[in-house]
Amino acid sequence: MSTSKPKPTTNDAGIPVASDGQSLTVGPDGPILLQDHYLIEQMANFNRERVPERQPHAKGAGAFGHFEVTGDVSQYTRAAVFQPGTRTDTGIRFSTVAGEQGSPDTWRDPRGFALRFYTSEGNLDIVGNNTPVFFLRDPLKFQHFIRSQKRRSDSGLRDNDMQWDFWTLVPESAHQVAWLMGDRGIPSTWRHMNGYGSHTYSWVNAAGEVFWVKYHFISDQGIGYLTQAEADELAGKDSDYHRRDLFNAIKRGEYPSWTLKVQIMPFEDAKTYRYNPFDLTKVWPHADYPLQEVGKLVLDRNPVDFHTEIEQFAVAPSNQVPGTGLSPDKMLLGRGFAYADAHRARIGVNYRQIPVNAPKSEVNAYSTAGAMRVTPALDPVYAPNSYGGPQADPAAAAEITWHSDGNMVRAAYTLREDDDDWGQAGTLVREVYDDAARDRLVSNVTGHLLGGVSEPILQRAFQYWKNIDATIGERIEKGVRAGQA
Repeated sequence: MSTSKPKPTTNDAGIPVASDGQSLTVGPDGPILLQDHYLIEQMANFNRERVPERQPHAKGAGAFGHFEVTGDVSQYTRAAVFQPGTRTDTGIRFSTVAGEQGSPDTWRDPRGFALRFYTSEGNLDIVGNNTPVFFLRDPLKFQHFIRSQKRRSDSGLRDNDMQWDFWTLVPESAHQVAWLMGDRGIPSTWRHMNGYGSHTYSWVNAAGEVFWVKYHFISDQGIGYLTQAEADELAGKDSDYHRRDLFNAIKRGEYPSWTLKVQIMPFEDAKTYRYNPFDLTKVWPHADYPLQEVGKLVLDRNPVDFHTEIEQFAVAPSNQVPGTGLSPDKMLLGRGFAYADAHRARIGVNYRQIPVNAPKSEVNAYSTAGAMRVTPALDPVYAPNSYGGPQADPAAAAEITWHSDGNMVRAAYTLREDDDDWGQAGTLVREVYDDAARDRLVSNVTGHLLGGVSEPILQRAFQYWKNIDATIGERIEKGVRAGQA
């Protein structure tokens, strides 16, 4: 590795940038500022790196169904979709993160769980994964993370050395990496995995009270996983294994379902909770905020045209309906811009007029013209106007806001009492995994590290795992050294 002083990072105009890893926010816990031109450049450029394939989450499939409320959370949210007895049409897309179109479904990778509710108040989208956490807590690092998981510029090959180089330089990744290298890193089918909103979202009730919420979609089929050997074999035999399983199960009438449960945190609790509740690398322990049942998600219809209904299915967390909203989660705020912009770049500015993306509620918008527009724009096309055009209604929107102030800074979240990068990962390994799962974890990590990871990065990887759990780290190091002999 080079020890010479690195060149300063610049933007694409050659201007030096202030940070490679921290967005500009109002105080360490405040909202991201639109004037952070480098963050905007990074997100906007990243969204246009692949045409027309998604970047990331390119390989996937999906289905359609309905969601029916079986619990009562009306004291927490005024959203029509979550009122007792309500039934709402849904669509979902499952995917891998790093693989391109044609890549095997059974690579070790998080699985996307992108869900849309076609509610009476507009589309509500929850963009999550099959893990309750993620590798990062700041969106400025996201583009770099994805590039480290994809393919090298020189050989066009995926590279374990590149992956571990990034992970070991970004300790906040530890919790997600411990999930990824465990059993749930390769689910047996999409039907046999949970889905999580992962981020912290917000709800507001009819009285205007705000709550913080985490979504958990618990598989009614149970949890299943593939061993590394099974997944490797399937990758060669049937690269569309998960896609085929979902389609055929629904075709047979074996409709998969998930029970939606939520964790709810009172607004004021977030100010003093022992973990930063908006840190995407952390979970809220269920002992602190128990799961509460909301309803049942059922998938009972396959797509008729894969391209029209799945490839053009465009979910974005900026799609929040009255009674739901975002939070100070920096990754969620970044995605609030990035997902919709990715769809505009990939399938056009009028992507919401494609039937699979069109809301079932009435649209009264001032957008007009642009490529592929099919719904006529009606005059007046500007606001304010004197000709009876729609007018914004704050009460109907129920926009969720929160207080924030501070100097403009590039800084990590303010640390809370129990905040660190290793603690929850260690708890996962020691208290959630059993002995057999820990053995498989060690085997998975050892095999991955033997796949071309260079010596300086190996040293960092050993320490990375020792920081998570000393015994596991020692076992991994011993296994790698034995494999090198």
